[in-house]
Amino acid sequence: MVRTLILLLAQLASTPIVSEAVETGEHRLVDLQTFECRDITRSTVLQRVCYDRAQQDLIVASNGAYHLYCGVTADTVERLLGAPSMGQFFNRNIRREMAGSRYDCT
Repeated sequence: MVRTLILLLAQLASTPIVSEAVETGEHRLVDLQTFECRDITRSTVLQRVCYDRAQQDLIVASNGAYHLYCGVTADTVERLLGAPSMGQFFNRNIRREMAGSRYDCT
């Protein structure tokens, strides 16, 4: 038993750490290494929210797809996470209706 545990720990120590990457609906592969991600359980619209504070990039998983939003302030993300209805806040304040909209990544 101890030998098995030692072998397992040795394998884990030698395994390279690979950061997670997701493909957004805009067909961009985004490395989440610089993002802080939270799984969302209290919303029927959002499943995951990832935010890069330095770049002000927001990635949202909604209906099983990831979408990238650029230029989103930390205050907006905090309001999203604290909203009584995250889905309503997201749909009213963040979601893009067309290219060239607010938070569009050019």
